[in-house]
Amino acid sequence: MKLVEPPSCSAASTIVFIGRNRRGQWVAQQQNGLYGGLFVNRAQAVKYALFENGQHPEMIVELSREIELDTSGETAPVPASRVA
Repeated sequence: MKLVEPPSCSAASTIVFIGRNRRGQWVAQQQNGLYGGLFVNRAQAVKYALFENGQHPEMIVELSREIELDTSGETAPVPASRVA
């Protein structure tokens, strides 16, 4: 039996923002800042976002401007484009 950590969000799917920070790393962060992370590529950021939001690609928003991982818990910036 393989143990897998459950997604951080227990409610219905939530919006996850992805984009690059000023250092070129990929960031994935839940809209309210409840979870997030830094990734070396876009594919891993999207994979994480899908896992955390319950496999809802329509709830992933890719930002065209820089995004920094915010650990303060405040809301993320307004989305620029959606990822399908």
